[in-house]
Amino acid sequence: MTELRVVDVAEDQLDSVWQVRIRSFGPGGDRDEWKKNALTFMDGRFLGVVDGDELVAAARIWPFEQWWGGRRVPMGGVAGVVVAPEYRGRGVGSLMMRAVLQRCVDKGYPLTALYPATTVLYRHLGYEFAGHRYKFAFQAADLRTLSDGKGTAVRKAGRGDADLLLELAGKEHQARRSSGPLIWPRTEVESWLEDEDNFAYVADDGFVVYNWSDGDLAVDELISGSEQTARALWATVGSGASIAKTVQAYCPPFDPIHLLAEHEADGDTRINRWMLRLVDAPAAIATRGFPDGVVLEADLRIDDPELPANTGDWHLSVAGGSGRLTPADPTSEALRVGPRGLAALYAGTPLAALRAAGLVTGGAADADSVLNAVFGGPTPYMLDYF
Repeated sequence: MTELRVVDVAEDQLDSVWQVRIRSFGPGGDRDEWKKNALTFMDGRFLGVVDGDELVAAARIWPFEQWWGGRRVPMGGVAGVVVAPEYRGRGVGSLMMRAVLQRCVDKGYPLTALYPATTVLYRHLGYEFAGHRYKFAFQAADLRTLSDGKGTAVRKAGRGDADLLLELAGKEHQARRSSGPLIWPRTEVESWLEDEDNFAYVADDGFVVYNWSDGDLAVDELISGSEQTARALWATVGSGASIAKTVQAYCPPFDPIHLLAEHEADGDTRINRWMLRLVDAPAAIATRGFPDGVVLEADLRIDDPELPANTGDWHLSVAGGSGRLTPADPTSEALRVGPRGLAALYAGTPLAALRAAGLVTGGAADADSVLNAVFGGPTPYMLDYF
């Protein structure tokens, strides 16, 4: 290694990124489509590491919002993290990811999340597991019988329905106090609705997007504001039962389909885990939703070696469904937490588990149960892989 530097990836470096990507993830995908998509990140959200003039690592940042406690929180989704094989184990990945964290600060993302290929690097930089992506399998014939066809009317959706789909999803995630689901940029939703391989149907209070996958049908997302709409949309998917025997569905473990379907989902549920990190702790607390009936006053001592602005003594106040994290004087009753413990706490991991793992220490004797109530709620989940 001669001169390792972090750079913003330029268009003429995309072929080099592609080569590192192939050596990292294996062959697959359309090179031209990948390059077309990569160009949309060249507003400061595509970083690389070069050794002299040679690009040896890269990563991209998606401009997401993410639901937390039923409120939208800006989140930088880290994707396409690749390091050339001959540079692994030399600190190149850490150098790049530290630059990614700082760029998330610069872009104003209170949170950052990713799907890890390895946990060692990301935990070292303060990420921790926060939720899951679930893929369940149902009998298509079972879903077909959920509606008699005389209830909620559904129609085919198109590009012009992108805003409507985002609005319907927003209403339901707010009502359910969802944590974890992503809010994609409207342009991406329009692209999905234009893709002839996707099938989208919409009702007054819900929608479904699904496609074919290896002889099965696969539901990417189904949102419903009522039992009747849920039945109608799932039955629309199940109407393909004469060809597809199985419907693969990305949905949370508490989705109503688990109560509506006559037979339980297949036992071989696929689960992917994703990790979270707080980039701006006060902003992450201020934008998150909390239970309306819970009140908390607690002191925290955050030690964040990668993002010093988070480090210090803080006072956490929660009331009326909102929270604030403000600077405070040191106190012997402060809950001591690092970035991994803070991310896990934010995602609702019980204090008993965090203490058993050594991720939090100290704190007032009677505060754990209230903290659990404040950060608890529906299990965090994502529907999308990025």
